[in-house]
Amino acid sequence: MYRWWSKRAWATTGKRRINAPFHDHFSSAAVGYAQSRPAYPEALFRRLADLVPARERAWDCATGNGQAALGLARHFDRVEATDASAQQIAHATPMPNVAYSVQPAESTTFGAASFDAVCVAQALHWFDVERFYAEVKRVLRPSGVVLVVGYGWMEISPELDPELERAVIEPLRPYWPSQNRLLWNGYRDLPFPFERVEFPGMAIETHWTLAQLVGYIGTWTATRRLLETQPGFLEVAHETLARAWGPSQVRVVNSPLTITCGRHSGA
Repeated sequence: MYRWWSKRAWATTGKRRINAPFHDHFSSAAVGYAQSRPAYPEALFRRLADLVPARERAWDCATGNGQAALGLARHFDRVEATDASAQQIAHATPMPNVAYSVQPAESTTFGAASFDAVCVAQALHWFDVERFYAEVKRVLRPSGVVLVVGYGWMEISPELDPELERAVIEPLRPYWPSQNRLLWNGYRDLPFPFERVEFPGMAIETHWTLAQLVGYIGTWTATRRLLETQPGFLEVAHETLARAWGPSQVRVVNSPLTITCGRHSGA
């Protein structure tokens, strides 16, 4: 098991300024996101659906290519899925009851009190959170539920994890935007102005070949930054990891989820 950050790195980097503007790190990697980003467990959306007062409408904010929107669509009559990146929306997976649109997290065209649930997956650390939470309170119905979820580290095996740390994580460390550390710290440094709701621990479990794992690594913001000066980085990482990967074509990759859930009091 390894983490992508250290306490020292977090302490020296500092917290993100809450009112910082949106920076688009994702449009250029929209195709890679669609192909390589892992899917969230079905239990995540089932639990959310059990908590809401009704299952009519849900908002998936910063949907990317729709990874969370598709899960929500199996439990809600209609899902509004938004993203600030037009390129991400252009590569989103269609579904009959999902409507995609390009909108910022902090200001949408949705009517007041129009959603039973709001979901933010792998994105809160990029937002102006105070403005976003004000928008959530505006569009969420009384007793509606907001779910914030993210993942920031992986577990593969005791033999492979140290090699992944050495060949991938360490070289990438200087290239991560400071916002990522908010996620890696479990969002504990960001406010959450809702009545907290207990939510069980969960993880994303994927069954990947080495090529799929490297493809996923290629979608990371830090990787794309490093590739600008070291275009052969992923090939070298693949060769290094192949020696530790072993004879198994497919390995189980576990990514524990950071989950924060709350209910809107209506105030």
